[in-house]
Amino acid sequence: MNHPGHVNQPGTVQPLVLGIESSCDETGVGIVRGTTLLTNTVSSSMDEHVRFGGVIPEIASRAHLDAFVPTLQEALHEAGVALDDIDAIAVTSGPGLAGALMVGVCAAKALSVATGKPLYAINHLVAHVGVALLDGAGGGTGGPGSGAPLPENLGALLVSGGHTEILRIRSITDDVEMLGSTIDDAAGEAYDKVARLLGLGYPGGPAIDKLAKQGNAKAIRFPRGLTQPKYMGTAEEPGPHRYDWSFSGLKTAVARCVEQFEARGEDVPVADIAAAFQEAVVDVITSKAVLACKENGIEDLLLGGGVAANSRLRELTGQRCAAAGITLHVPPLSLCTDNGAMVAALGSQLIMAGIGPSGVAFAPDSSLPVTTVSV
Repeated sequence: MNHPGHVNQPGTVQPLVLGIESSCDETGVGIVRGTTLLTNTVSSSMDEHVRFGGVIPEIASRAHLDAFVPTLQEALHEAGVALDDIDAIAVTSGPGLAGALMVGVCAAKALSVATGKPLYAINHLVAHVGVALLDGAGGGTGGPGSGAPLPENLGALLVSGGHTEILRIRSITDDVEMLGSTIDDAAGEAYDKVARLLGLGYPGGPAIDKLAKQGNAKAIRFPRGLTQPKYMGTAEEPGPHRYDWSFSGLKTAVARCVEQFEARGEDVPVADIAAAFQEAVVDVITSKAVLACKENGIEDLLLGGGVAANSRLRELTGQRCAAAGITLHVPPLSLCTDNGAMVAALGSQLIMAGIGPSGVAFAPDSSLPVTTVSV
């Protein structure tokens, strides 16, 4: 029998790791062997939140309770392994919704105690980067997605409903640095709020992305937050928010624009507003991310998070990276959103690096800093 805190010797080279993710509205269970993905099983409660126009934490937590055991059973079946075969368990301990995190962490602790498997509590933002280590996940021979080690100086642009951040990864297991982040709304939040203003419903990202293709992005000029000289500074004397973003002012500008059309009794050009809003978001995200890479000697950039599914973000990031000589890596869409496979992938890296498990005394942390890879 295994004992908590020890991984069987045969599993240390290519450990078989079960990953559990419950930070928001997806119940994810993934299983990897070393850098090989065996299964990525996800149960989403998205449909239960649509009528509220956003994720309701209590509903998400209850959905995780209902979905966990069936999702675990499906993952084990798809991977063709038994729970006893698992070498270790990895779980998201933060950041995320407190109640949702608690469900996943308690489930992982129960499995660890019941089976004697060592438990790793990890940061799910870093896991978004770790997923690129899985074979075939990130593209590029000898780089992310080939099962090979990550480049020594990797940039990661994480764009989701709760996070917009640019990271520098020197070591996926113990050296993660935040270069810039949003100081208010995340990009995904801004999409959801603007979609509500335009009557497009929830989730806003896919709806705006689709409608924007029918609009003229140059019809209206919306602000690009934190791009004024006082915030940007120079490479020699950086301003206070050189690599940071702000989307709350953009959201307000869209609201005022809609109000002005309505006050004049004119039809609101929803498609044009959607296109102009989206262009404002992806323009400032990509320009600042590429700037951060160039000024920090980063030649490889990983794009992850749920908003990585946005077609214009992927297109413009690719164009600007190519122009700057930066190699862009984008995992498959199923691995960009929150999932258990990325958690298992990072857990596997920690084990192979010889880092000990977390035990069961830790508590989930809804505001876990990205610099803390594992607890």
